[in-house]
This record gives sequence, structure tokens and C-alpha cells, in this order.
Amino acid sequence: MNIGQASKTTGVSERMIRHYERVGLMPPPDRRDNGYRDYSPQSIERLRFIANARGLGFSLEEITTLLGLWDNRERTSSEVKAVALAHADDLGRKAAALEAMRRALLELAEGCSGDSRPDCPILDGIAVS
Repeated sequence: MNIGQASKTTGVSERMIRHYERVGLMPPPDRRDNGYRDYSPQSIERLRFIANARGLGFSLEEITTLLGLWDNRERTSSEVKAVALAHADDLGRKAAALEAMRRALLELAEGCSGDSRPDCPILDGIAVS
């Protein structure tokens, strides 16, 4: 399967497939006689794994760890669970920070009359923060 087909099949853009190859998440694919990349079913499965992990918000470093665990049949499920729980904790911290930002913006907006006057407590509040 060429890179265009691999992209359509997995939903991963051709640019990102090339990037994943450059950073080592994907092994270099075989090449056809014409020089085009040729992706095996195993490569497609790996791309899907990467795409799903990215969809869950894992970083490239975390995905490297997960791929290492996925490839290692001697790994324990506790190792995988530890990575997942650490990521879930990180997501929780980020969600809390985003919620705090949301509340702060809503408070600033509440103090703004939103009329034709130039005074704006939102801008004043951002300037002070």
C-alpha cells in the first residue's frame, strides 16, 4: 500500500506519516522499484495505534513508550496501566487548569457592559494578570 492509501486507510496525513518515520515511531517502509513507499499490514496497524494514542492525547514520547510495550510480549499489564494512569492524571491537571481559565474569563466578561463605551474590564483584567 502506498503512502496515499495508507493515509486514507488510517486517517493519518501523509505529512504526519513521514514525520512519524523521521522521529522513529514508524520504521522505514519497504520501497517499490519505483521508489514509492510500500506499507505492510503491520505498518498500517502501527499507524492506527499511533493515531488512536494521539487521539487520547498521548505525547510522542509517551507513544514511543507505549509502542515499546506493545511490541514487547514479555511486558506486564501493570507497566501499561502505569503509563495510562500517569497520562490520565496529567489530563486531569490540564482540565483543571483549563476550567480555572474559563472561570476567570467568565468573571471578566461578567464585569463588562459590552456596550459602545471604550472601557473594558476584560482588557484591564488581562493587563493585570
